[in-house]
Amino acid sequence: MTVAPDAVGVAASWRVRFTSATAFRVESLLVLAVLTAVMTVAAWPYFLTVSNALNILLATSTLGVLAIGMTFVISSAGIDLSVGSIMAFAGVVGCLAVNNLDAPWPVGVLACVIAGILAGAVNGFLVAKGAIPPFIVTLGMLGVARGVALVLTNGVPVYGLPAPIVYLGQGRPWGVPAPVILLLATAFIAHIVLIHTRFGLYAQVIGDNEAAARAMGVRVERMKGLIYALSGGLAGFAGLIFSARVNAGDPTAGISYELTAITATIIGGTNLFGGRGSVVGTVIGALIMGVLQNGLNLMGVSSYYQQIAIGAVLVFAVWLDRLNRGEGRRR
Repeated sequence: MTVAPDAVGVAASWRVRFTSATAFRVESLLVLAVLTAVMTVAAWPYFLTVSNALNILLATSTLGVLAIGMTFVISSAGIDLSVGSIMAFAGVVGCLAVNNLDAPWPVGVLACVIAGILAGAVNGFLVAKGAIPPFIVTLGMLGVARGVALVLTNGVPVYGLPAPIVYLGQGRPWGVPAPVILLLATAFIAHIVLIHTRFGLYAQVIGDNEAAARAMGVRVERMKGLIYALSGGLAGFAGLIFSARVNAGDPTAGISYELTAITATIIGGTNLFGGRGSVVGTVIGALIMGVLQNGLNLMGVSSYYQQIAIGAVLVFAVWLDRLNRGEGRRR
């Protein structure tokens, strides 16, 4: 018996809707709890304090925004290796707009986000229309965006931002760092989009079964372009937050952030091979990475060894994801 293409598409959409709603990985919470307990003992008495908890949340905010964008990309069976470089590029563009062009601070904010969207749109166009593998496209953009940022600044950070922008990175409304509030707001909106809108559903259907997505009438190329533009826009927003925190546009910002963002996304429950995503899980994954880096810093562990730890966590996360998928097939 032949199954109609539209029936295949509808079946895929319902499967993705169910898996996206249940993609949150309980193991991630357990890992976060165990890691917190270990770091509390290893870095006693400095780790388990209110001020250090806020430091972890503050450091996680930039990574979390990057990882949320990565969630959409990976759940659509793509990859974006350029988010760290786009973050630096967008931060530099925003700072130059308000410093060199004397633009009002809202223009600087928009410049960061728009610069990120444009860079992401280039990625999306080359992936969708040029049929170039995402790995190659975004690896190229990693070098291009970083290079442009260095050229625009001659390799020197652009210091000095208007007070309203600095408040976005250093302000503490109700005692909570402003970047943390921005991360939570971004995560809330992204969760709604991923789970409860056609955009989020289609992104995951494409990752689950691209042929089924086409059978449903999804404009796959257009969706891929929008997904990478969204990732770039969130990288630009992360660049704004980072620049506001340090009061400068730094062309060297975000180096290796793409590795950490991918790790946080996968360990939070998003399937590396597409078809399933979880923004809530991604935020937990970002917290895991934040706790790990903060604890190692307090213990005086060299940054070289921290890179080894992050790489090991990434391999572990992918292995766990494949193990869970294998169990799902056996059931």
